[in-house]
Amino acid sequence: MNEALLYVVLAIAILVILWMVLVYNTLVRLNNQCHEAWSNVDTELKRRYDLIPNLVTVVTAYARHERETLESVTRARNQAIHSTGSPASQAQDENVLVDALRQLFVVVERYPTLKADEHFLELQQELIDTEDRIQAARRFYNANVRDFNTRIEVFPSNVIAGLSGFSREDFFEIQDTGMRSAPPVQV
Repeated sequence: MNEALLYVVLAIAILVILWMVLVYNTLVRLNNQCHEAWSNVDTELKRRYDLIPNLVTVVTAYARHERETLESVTRARNQAIHSTGSPASQAQDENVLVDALRQLFVVVERYPTLKADEHFLELQQELIDTEDRIQAARRFYNANVRDFNTRIEVFPSNVIAGLSGFSREDFFEIQDTGMRSAPPVQV
């Protein structure tokens, strides 16, 4: 009888250890998915940063007296490039950049020849495509963060998460630039 009880206790201990290993491995996998998804967001943000100087250059050729707006876009871009904190803190810098880009497109509206410029339209379309890619990467990242955060908050996996030092990941919430398509070319 004692031997049977020992086997039952041993089997339960082995099952608990296996469960802990499975939960830990799941948390590691979800955490890695969050980091991978953030890398995708970061790649798309860098693509946007690379497009902005070309866009500013084209607008500058048409709107020389709009210097303040162009400088604010450049400042916001530089601030966003050098932002390396949490996704939440980077989102603040991204929102400043999005606001500056909106102001730039308000300026563009005042220059019909600029709106019809082929190079500008190409850059604008690239920026629109990039914004769409940023939003898709952001949604993918936030979905991974949601799954990870849920896993570390629910019982009983929260016990393993706490013992292993896992902590919540930040969501990446940025404003939409409001650009969906380039305006039609006016002839």
